[in-house]
Amino acid sequence: MKLKTTALLITSLLVLAGCDQAEKSAQQLMGKAAESAKQAIDDTHKAAEQALSDATSGLISKKESAEQESEKTESSSQEI
Repeated sequence: MKLKTTALLITSLLVLAGCDQAEKSAQQLMGKAAESAKQAIDDTHKAAEQALSDATSGLISKKESAEQESEKTESSSQEI
């Protein structure tokens, strides 16, 4: 009877230790997943800012070119 009780206690402790280890592993995986997700969000944000900057600078350059051409047209018409 004592042997069965001892075996049951040892088995229970091993199961609890296994559960504790599984919980720690799950927490580590969740931490790594959260870090990966944060990095992906940061990379996406950086890429979006770069795309917006590229698109905006393209529009600004076109607008400046149009203004310069209109100024040239105005100055050439004033010379006549």
